[in-house]
Amino acid sequence: MTMLRAALAALLILPALAWADPAEVVGVLDGDTVAVLSPDRKMTRCRLFGIDAPEKGQAFGQASKKVLSDLTYRKTLDVRVVDTDRYGRAVCRLTLAGVDINREQVARGMAWVYRRYNQEPAYYEAEAAARAARLGLWADANPVPPWDYRHDQAGAREHARVAPRMTN
Repeated sequence: MTMLRAALAALLILPALAWADPAEVVGVLDGDTVAVLSPDRKMTRCRLFGIDAPEKGQAFGQASKKVLSDLTYRKTLDVRVVDTDRYGRAVCRLTLAGVDINREQVARGMAWVYRRYNQEPAYYEAEAAARAARLGLWADANPVPPWDYRHDQAGAREHARVAPRMTN
């Protein structure tokens, strides 16, 4: 049923997002999600293709959001919708003056390559260079990928939900 719901959402969303025209970034939600306003004034939440940035509560989460904001906020970029994720969000590639913003987040050490979805060598090269230069999140001795952080957080929430409460 969830797959059917996602497919229906994609059918409703994608026609409205089938543009690759310039759009203005009107909000930066985190290091890999922005809100854009299309030429016909439709608001769309875009998850950046091929990268995964630290979560807000995670080390470098706020720094990643700030870098993406500095790169994109109130700027008009080329936005290309390439997919819809399982939550119904548009998955987008952002380009500004020929610069791949998604890849730039990785190159600045503000995001990981999302290996599950991205096989593009340029992204892996950018990540290796950022890691070698110890840029951004790579300055940490053991940076925690966001997918591991989310998994750990979910486990902690589940543990708190089922753990017996101690009373005196």
